[in-house]
Amino acid sequence: MIDEVQLNFSPGSLMLLNGILAVVMFSIAIDLKPSDFRALARAPRALIVGFLSQFVVLPILTYLLVVATAPRPSVALGLILVAACPGGNISNFITHRAGGNAALSVSLTGLATVGAILLTPLNIAFWGSLYAPTRAILQDTAIDPLSVAITVGLMLGLPLVLGVSLNAARPAITARLRVPFQWLSMAIFVAFVVLALAANWGYFLGFAGAIAGLVIAHNALAFGGGYLAATLAGLSPFDRRAVTIETGIQNSGLGLVLIFGFFGGLGGMAVVAAFWGIWHAISGLALAAVMSRHEAAR
Repeated sequence: MIDEVQLNFSPGSLMLLNGILAVVMFSIAIDLKPSDFRALARAPRALIVGFLSQFVVLPILTYLLVVATAPRPSVALGLILVAACPGGNISNFITHRAGGNAALSVSLTGLATVGAILLTPLNIAFWGSLYAPTRAILQDTAIDPLSVAITVGLMLGLPLVLGVSLNAARPAITARLRVPFQWLSMAIFVAFVVLALAANWGYFLGFAGAIAGLVIAHNALAFGGGYLAATLAGLSPFDRRAVTIETGIQNSGLGLVLIFGFFGGLGGMAVVAAFWGIWHAISGLALAAVMSRHEAAR
């Protein structure tokens, strides 16, 4: 049974994944300047809508999906945990490909990363406790929101501060590092996920089929929720594309770190996060290809 499966992931591998995610976050942060945040602070509506879409709309939609489909408890908690994570590291690239507001996307990634230090553990605890089958897992693991917050802060918050600071102090250096660093960090992350899956390939093949439909539906809900929130808020099509993609691209790598660090690599949770990591890239690039056919009005 998937709820009883624990995937193989050594402490050394977990430390390596922590380091890789920190590098990925740093590669995003060197694209940010303090002025980006100041500009959005003067016109914050799109930023607020995107932030609420990620941390309020998506968790609500996820809870409704879980209640409606009643998957195995570990699968349900995996969906809740992924929804509690901030936007994924490829959202900025996909927003640019989609012809959306890349500056808004990058700033949303930065803001969501800071917000995740508090909101990711709170959303996991709140929504996971609200659903009885997942509440039992949380009680058994005795997850400490403060420990989750510290983990998220060290992995995402610290690289963000360092990257923004370096870009402000030495823009010439970050200009040279930006593109190769982002491609390198992406390649390392993808390679790591592939190797981690290879080590647990039997489990992944055995359970991915049952989970694939749920993950695809969950991802579609995320994109749809982001689009609906941006539309109801009256955002321009240019900003709407960024909010849609930021909501539909989740940091499943962070999800894996939390799953292996706090839930012992629980099978359903890990397969959900791993499949999300593969699928959201495919769906995001496909959506960007469709969006890019028409220029977005600003």
